[in-house]
Amino acid sequence: MELINATRFVAGYTLGLDPDGRERVVVVVKGTYRLPEHDAEPELAAEQAPLVMADEFTGEPGLSATVHESDFAPFKPRCDVLLNGSAYAPGERKATEVTVGLRVAGVKKSFTVVGPRRWERQLLAVKPSAPEPFRRLPIGYDQAYGGRDVAKKNPDKQKFYLPNPVGCGFYPLTSRTELDGKPLPCTAEVGQVVTTRTGKHRPMAYGAIGRNFAARHPLAGTYDQDWLDNVFPFLPADFDPRYHQAAPAEQQIPYPRGGEDVLLVNLTPRGRTGFKLPTVTVPVEFTDADLNRTAQEAVLDTVIIEPDQERLLLVWRTNIPLRRNIFEMKQCVVGRMSQGWYRARDLGKTYYRSLAQLGAAGAD
Repeated sequence: MELINATRFVAGYTLGLDPDGRERVVVVVKGTYRLPEHDAEPELAAEQAPLVMADEFTGEPGLSATVHESDFAPFKPRCDVLLNGSAYAPGERKATEVTVGLRVAGVKKSFTVVGPRRWERQLLAVKPSAPEPFRRLPIGYDQAYGGRDVAKKNPDKQKFYLPNPVGCGFYPLTSRTELDGKPLPCTAEVGQVVTTRTGKHRPMAYGAIGRNFAARHPLAGTYDQDWLDNVFPFLPADFDPRYHQAAPAEQQIPYPRGGEDVLLVNLTPRGRTGFKLPTVTVPVEFTDADLNRTAQEAVLDTVIIEPDQERLLLVWRTNIPLRRNIFEMKQCVVGRMSQGWYRARDLGKTYYRSLAQLGAAGAD
């Protein structure tokens, strides 16, 4: 299939698979904007971030936080609102504790951030150290409560905190004498700073939850012997498309139309930053081998705010089912071409942007 991108964004396509085995062409469009000053309009960035082909992590896959997921999810029922960044102390003065806040349309989420701490021996006990002052502190799921604990005398014995297997602070297999020096989480629910080595604390971050998190992996469906014998290589019947949502449930909203208010609190050096999501229409037209044309409008299903890089990433997506295979789809146009291009196409002629291009074609 020929993909023609008439926008200033980047675009690509892939094949998606329904649980019933039917294939779809999935078109993904990604725009990069400069994060504005307070109350200003986001501007399209001169450099557009590329589409992410495979999940990216802060460290070892599966044992560290997800930075960016592949942009080629087949379908998202709702819009993910994500933020990769840091907590900033107000007024650029060092602080030991800060409350951060994110508001986007229906998302309202705040939590407490404390400076780095560790378990340390104090006389006859092992207690959390005092938090270190900070001006800026990363706040991903690596720094949230959770993680993996390994028994010192039996490395094969391990326990994971399933709500967040990549965090820190979860030490059910570590004895009190072995706690010395181990890190505690830097994020927690407002007013509930973690001071214990076990417990059902809620991991707090704004980034993508991993595919192995307890809130997500059950949505992938059942992969048992019956699936191997009777369904493979197709998806199981109980596959839930919500599996493709990278944001936790409280950071999912209906597809934005543009103009929604965004407010960041202590997530930029400025303290409070507010702006509106850009209002953008992304038309997509499919043409099959029989020259049947289907016009659609891609929906905005991923919003990624990255204050440390001063950028806003927006991802639009749409799809069309196939009757047989990808070869039945001839062309896809993202955005709008010139009227001359459509006129030439309808007449079955070659379109040239300029006389120079026409001349060069004639010389060939």
